[in-house]
Amino acid sequence: MLPIIQEIRQLFATYSQEPVTGVEKLPQSGSNRSYFRLSTSGRSYIVTYNDNVKENKTFIYFSRHFRGCGCPVPEIFCVNDTCTIYVQEDFADTSLLASLERHGRNEYVYGLFRQSLEELAHMQIAGDRQLDYGQCITSKEFGKQAILSDLLYFKYYFLDTLQIPYDKEKLIDDFEALSTYLTRVDYKYFMFRDFQSRNIMVQDDRVHFIDFQGGMKGALQYDVASMLWQAKAELLDDWKNGLLDHYMDCVEKILGKKIDRPRFVSQYNGYVLIRLLQVLGAYGFRGLFERKAHFLTSIPLALRNLKWFFLNKQVGIVLPEFERLLGLIVMDEVIDRFEPLRANETTPLIVHINSFSYKKGIPEDGSGNGGGFVFDCRSILNPGRQEEFRPLRGRDKPVKDFLEQQTLMPVFMNSVYSIIDIAVEDYIRRGFESLSVNFGCTGGQHRSVYAADALVRHLRNKFSVKIDLHHREQEAKNWING
Repeated sequence: MLPIIQEIRQLFATYSQEPVTGVEKLPQSGSNRSYFRLSTSGRSYIVTYNDNVKENKTFIYFSRHFRGCGCPVPEIFCVNDTCTIYVQEDFADTSLLASLERHGRNEYVYGLFRQSLEELAHMQIAGDRQLDYGQCITSKEFGKQAILSDLLYFKYYFLDTLQIPYDKEKLIDDFEALSTYLTRVDYKYFMFRDFQSRNIMVQDDRVHFIDFQGGMKGALQYDVASMLWQAKAELLDDWKNGLLDHYMDCVEKILGKKIDRPRFVSQYNGYVLIRLLQVLGAYGFRGLFERKAHFLTSIPLALRNLKWFFLNKQVGIVLPEFERLLGLIVMDEVIDRFEPLRANETTPLIVHINSFSYKKGIPEDGSGNGGGFVFDCRSILNPGRQEEFRPLRGRDKPVKDFLEQQTLMPVFMNSVYSIIDIAVEDYIRRGFESLSVNFGCTGGQHRSVYAADALVRHLRNKFSVKIDLHHREQEAKNWING
């Protein structure tokens, strides 16, 4: 990272002579982009490093175009000669999703959603004027092929894993019919493509948009469906209906004419379905194929979201085989396949988790069961070899960021989760009382501490199981120092 940080400092110096007081690497997002927060005595900036020059050029072009239209997007301050690093406006760290989680479903948060839809309608319609869609990363328009692609993504990475018998030809016919129906919308403008509450930042009670570089021309309804039906947000049905009505009011105001609301809503429901299936396909790929625990635990929530939609909404087109399959995959027994068995107050199981130094031996198992799992973290790059991390611990943010962003620790932990989940679920079901899991590294200070804490969070979130956590070497140091 040091050469990149040095280049960031050099680039910023071409924009401002204000001394840089710090450059902090931010947690990695789902993409390959790396983000940094550059600070001066007066303000902060977000710096993006990305080897994908085409993606960078698209984002920079879109940002400057939409900002010129009065949209709440970041200002781009400077770009390096190779277009791999650019400095942009910082909207701080609070997303709309974080605001929802912090404040709950109250009037203030509802107002933020209304404001987001107002700004979205403006960005879609006003931003469409004179926008060069030749700058898009891939397709210029979200048309029939893109819709089919999302449907097939769902089919291959989720539906087929359930091994439910179906007529392949009839299903493909339904996919063709649905994609054709949805391309015949009345209103096609700029489509954000990933308009969800994670990509909406809240600063000083105003909303701002990020991560719109995947945009293209498409139906107005797609972005609204993405936002209102985001599984993680779990918006109430009254909120969804009221916000959709408000969005249509905004569209009519900007267009200066009435729209056919029943037709608009029918096609909106179709895009809701597409979005829900696309999300399930993504969860299936990341969870069932790549075995990433976070995505596996998200599948039941997405399925319940789809179930409510299937039972309460109409798409406006008859799709016999597709509807039959949707009815099957939202059945309780299918959802239960992905629901982890959760502990309750009477569950006797306690998971004993330890971090330790191999120099001082593997911790003894006091349960009398003869030991448990022992994971060797020494294959992960050691933060302790770098001077800046040497005095820190695995619970300190700089060390956590290093392990999550610069090492294979996330891959390592996903493998650990897959193994331990099998044992925990079986032990809960069989009424066992004890399970031991140990993480060792050279000094018991960085990697093993981080891994033990990560497993604690995972097991509590997924199984609500009782945990007995000990950082053996760190607790010994604290006792000596105390």
